[in-house]
Amino acid sequence: MGKSAIELIAKTPCAGLLPIEIGTVSLTEVVPDHMTIVAPYAGKDKELSAALKGAHGMVMPAANRATGKGANRAIWFGQGQILLSGPAPDAALARHGAVVDQSDGWAVVALKGAGSRDVLARLTPIDLRAGVFKNGHTARTDLMHMMASITCLGADEFRIMVFRGFARTLVHDLETAMQGVAVRALA
Repeated sequence: MGKSAIELIAKTPCAGLLPIEIGTVSLTEVVPDHMTIVAPYAGKDKELSAALKGAHGMVMPAANRATGKGANRAIWFGQGQILLSGPAPDAALARHGAVVDQSDGWAVVALKGAGSRDVLARLTPIDLRAGVFKNGHTARTDLMHMMASITCLGADEFRIMVFRGFARTLVHDLETAMQGVAVRALA
């Protein structure tokens, strides 16, 4: 009897689920090249921020903020943690903090378009008004019953991250809210 080879096919968390466009809002998957948690060692915040700036052109963000631009971001991810999204972490970062790869652990989506704040307002308790949750602001918060990271990237653009295992639920909840906002706009 011969052995048969099993071929595994890598899939993104939202494979086959996205993109979706309803009304004026679109939902697409974002697949960063790398996602890395970086946590400064005790007393090394300034050194880590300088290393991040030198290697990646962005400083460590303050609480509830994100730095960087385009596909490369440093996102506040909780007390003493940032998420470096996009670039592979420079080796110099490890001298000043713990560096842990998270690339396969998260589902990441972009919610864009007029009405995107209204969509999110149906799912999360945070104040999403444009004057309060501005470009570069981020929050670790509930999104329905999931823990999420929500980052504002523009007037009507948000990056949303949940654990990979919740990808289908994330898309379902956002799609349902998008439908509700679109129907309400017709009334």
